[in-house]
Amino acid sequence: MIKAVIFDMDGLLIDSEPFWRMSQKNLFSKRGIHLHTDDFESFMGKRVDEVVATIYSRFPHQDKTQAETAEEIVDGVINLVLERGLALPGVKKTLDVLQKQNFKIGLASSSNLRIIKAVLKKLEIESYFEVVHSAQFEEYGKPHPQIFISTAKMLNVLPSECLVLEDSFHGVIAALAANMKCVAIPDTKANNLKRFIIADQVLESMVDFSIENHQIAD
Repeated sequence: MIKAVIFDMDGLLIDSEPFWRMSQKNLFSKRGIHLHTDDFESFMGKRVDEVVATIYSRFPHQDKTQAETAEEIVDGVINLVLERGLALPGVKKTLDVLQKQNFKIGLASSSNLRIIKAVLKKLEIESYFEVVHSAQFEEYGKPHPQIFISTAKMLNVLPSECLVLEDSFHGVIAALAANMKCVAIPDTKANNLKRFIIADQVLESMVDFSIENHQIAD
C-alpha cells in the first residue's frame, strides 16, 4: 500500500528545464562552447556538478574550477526561477489532495538545495513537504537510486510503500531501482518518449494524476 509520494522538482513541479538550459548555454557560449539539444537531453535529471564534469571532460581547458562553474550555473537558474517561475498545471491540486488524504509527501531533487528552496518559496508550496532532499548530499546522483532510498528513510516508510513522480528518464530508472512505483510525466517534446514505458504509468500532465489508481494492496 502506498503511504508516501515523492516528487522530483525540475520539469515536474516547475518548468525549470529551460532555465537550466539557458543558464548553461549562456555561461558556456561566453567561453566559446556551444551546447546542443542532445547535450541538454542527456543532462536532464543529473546533478549540476555531474553536468559540469561531463562538459569539462570534453573541454578541459577552463579558467574557472568545476565548483565555481557549477555555482555560476546555479545562480543563473535561481535568478530565472525568481523572475519567471510558475507551478506546472495540476501541481497544487495534487499536493492538496495528497495532504488532505494524509499521505507523507517528500521531494527528492537532483538540484542544488539553494535552487530547491528558491523554487518552493516562489511557488509557495514549502508547507506541503515533510522531507526535502537534494542529491548534492548523496555520493551518487540519479540514475543511482540512493536519493530515493534516503528520502524514504527520512519519511520513515519502506521504499516499497513509496510512489515517485518523475519527468526525467534518469529519475524513472532511479525510482524503479529503489523498488518504488513510478509515474512518469515527461516533457511531451522530449526525444525518445517510448523509453518511458518502463514506468508504472506515463501521463502527459499532473492534471491527469490520481492517487486512487495506485492504492492497491500488494
